[in-house]
Amino acid sequence: MTGLEVGKGDELWDLGSSFVAHLRRSRPDLIETRSDPAADLSEMTAHATTVLALRHAHGVVIAGDRRATEGMSIANRSMEKIFPADDHSCVAIAGAAGPAIEMVRLFQVELEHYEKVEGRRLSLEGKANRLSELVRQHFPAALQGLAVVPIFAGYDFGRGRGRLYRYDVTGGRYEEDDFVTTGSGGRDARSYVKGRWSEDLSEDEAVKIALEALFEASDEDAGTGGPDVIRGIYPNVAVVDAHGFREIPHDGVVELFEVTLADLRSRYGGELR
Repeated sequence: MTGLEVGKGDELWDLGSSFVAHLRRSRPDLIETRSDPAADLSEMTAHATTVLALRHAHGVVIAGDRRATEGMSIANRSMEKIFPADDHSCVAIAGAAGPAIEMVRLFQVELEHYEKVEGRRLSLEGKANRLSELVRQHFPAALQGLAVVPIFAGYDFGRGRGRLYRYDVTGGRYEEDDFVTTGSGGRDARSYVKGRWSEDLSEDEAVKIALEALFEASDEDAGTGGPDVIRGIYPNVAVVDAHGFREIPHDGVVELFEVTLADLRSRYGGELR
C-alpha cells in the first residue's frame, strides 16, 4: 500500500485510498468543520429519532421510525433514516438530520472510492472504523448540539454472520453482539427487544420484533413517530444478509404492522392504552 497508513491489519486505512483525505489536501474548504462554541443550533435543526438493529440467524434487520423533530415541533413525518453503505452493509442515523445524511453520503463515496483505488472491498470492520473516523471529525459540531449517532450493520462473510456497531458523539465505536438501539426512543425500544430477542430468530421474526419495538418506543417517547395510517407512513425496515442489502417493500411493512397491531390488541385485552 502507498501513502501514510494508520491502524493494524484490516483496520489499515491508506490515505491514498481515502476520498476525505484527498479533499482535505486539495479542497479543505469542502471538508473542514467550522465550529462556533457560542452557537446552539439544536433547536433550529431537524433531528432524527429512533433507529435499531438486531441480528437473526442469517443476517441483520435494521429499522427506523420516520419522524424528525425541531425542538417540540415535528419537522418531518416521513424522513428516511436507513441507507445502504454498500452491497452488504448499511447505516441508520439518529441525531442532527442534515449532518447525518451528509455523513452517510460521504461514507458511501469513501467506500466506493476505496474499492476503485484498491481493487477490493474494505472489510466490514474496516468500514466500521472508517465511519468512526467520520463521526469523530464531526465532534466540533456535536458540541453545538448537532450530534450524529449512527448505527452500522452488515454481513461478515469471514464469520458467516451479521455484525452490529454503535457509536458515541466522540467517534467511539462499540460492537454489539445481539441488538442495538439509539435515538430519543432508543431506551424504550431496547427494553422491548431485550425481552424478545433470541439467537435463532428467523428474518420474519426479527422484522416483527423491530416493528413492535418501534411501536412501543412511539407509545412512550414523543420524538418517535408511530404508524400513520391516514398518511400511509410506516417505519423503514431493511435486511442485510449473504445476498446483500434489501429494503422491505412498503406494502410488506404495512401487512406486517397489521399483524403486529392485532397481536398487541390481543396482548392488551383488545384495547391499546
